[in-house]
Amino acid sequence: MRKLWSAGALVGALLLAGCGDPGAESGAPPARVPDAPVADAPRADPTPRQETSRPGPSAAARQRHARQTRARAPKVLYLGDSLAMENQDDLRDRLKSRLGARYRSAPYSGTTLCDYLEGTGKKSLVPGKHKAAALVREERPDFVVLQFWGNAWGYTPCMDGITYDGRRAEYLARYRADAARLAAQIEGAAGTGRTRVVWVLQGPDPMTPDRVRRVNGVYEARARASGGLTADAGRAVAPAAARYTWAEKLPCTPYEKRNPEFCTEPGQSRTALHRSDDPLHFCLAPTTAESRPCPVRSPGIRRITSAVADAVAKAS
Repeated sequence: MRKLWSAGALVGALLLAGCGDPGAESGAPPARVPDAPVADAPRADPTPRQETSRPGPSAAARQRHARQTRARAPKVLYLGDSLAMENQDDLRDRLKSRLGARYRSAPYSGTTLCDYLEGTGKKSLVPGKHKAAALVREERPDFVVLQFWGNAWGYTPCMDGITYDGRRAEYLARYRADAARLAAQIEGAAGTGRTRVVWVLQGPDPMTPDRVRRVNGVYEARARASGGLTADAGRAVAPAAARYTWAEKLPCTPYEKRNPEFCTEPGQSRTALHRSDDPLHFCLAPTTAESRPCPVRSPGIRRITSAVADAVAKAS
């Protein structure tokens, strides 16, 4: 593990640099459902009667198959901060290839739970059309995945300047209240539909490890209280024996060993989760002024999105 950053302002600058509009996936139409398979070629009949070919499925049968396939595929809405911003394309690809999921994402860098609440007015980094409840009413998703590392420096106006370092008890109380309110707004927007919230548990904080442990406790408690789910993505980017200890590099997983592009130091069987100049994000490409989905293969992102996809698949 390399030396941790001691200046909160430097990490804060990285977060602010990532602020921007949602990724290109926001508002994308549902994935096209594959056509029904063509019937097998006819086999020889053991009787001496004349062989006949079997017709392929009719147009009506193909449409019926498409409707059934679409009904089985979960619909997923992904919201969150800069970590969600960099994860969104990888999660889309993983959910679609594994579950045939229909997917939409609308992350905003630097945000907290309160940014996605309706009723915050101008004190929010998220516009009204992308509030959680508004998107749930529009999309009617089966799952709403929430990925929030836990903005600790009060960059977003809706936190009213409450920071973990300066007002710790108030910060945690605010997260508990906002989590309950956000879950209630999502449930209300879903109406009679069945929409479940997936709370993504976060990886270690390089400066204040106990903060992430407490924030994850808020998410776990809210999931229990409101029938939601958790996806422990943070465990996948932490040392096996030290869940809340930050590490820049970890041993390669079996998958990463089989796929060298995800094992950055194959000679030592280790892979980089973070850039040496960014202890928070998992994208191995440099941070840019305009936030974006990660443009390069990044082991940490793959570990996180695999854990989220596992949780959605298990509940589908």
